[in-house]
Amino acid sequence: QVQLVESGGGLVQAGGSLRLSCAASGRTFSSYAMGWFRQVPGKEREAILCISSSDGSTYYADSVKGRFTISKDNAKNTAYLQMNSLKPEDTAVYYCAAAPPTYLRAICDYDYWGQGTQVTVSS
Repeated sequence: QVQLVESGGGLVQAGGSLRLSCAASGRTFSSYAMGWFRQVPGKEREAILCISSSDGSTYYADSVKGRFTISKDNAKNTAYLQMNSLKPEDTAVYYCAAAPPTYLRAICDYDYWGQGTQVTVSS
């Protein structure tokens, strides 16, 4: 079992940056694939950046390409979402997700989810 806890959300002005953290429990986190999603009230959760648990391929939503990046520090059991050039439309609750290496699995399909952290971008 893996537990994920996001942090780093908050209020930022348009054009600014934030880095979200996703701290994971478990000894095998280093082998896990990670993804980031976001959700706006009244809308479905949206995958914005995923790493496949099957082959390591990546997916970036068009809305975040060139602005958001994912990284992982296995020594700290933490994944990060670096968000630059933020826009008001990036306002949402952001979730991290994780999955162990899995054969032939959809790229943005994960087993474990964090509780979410609010990001608000003011204009």
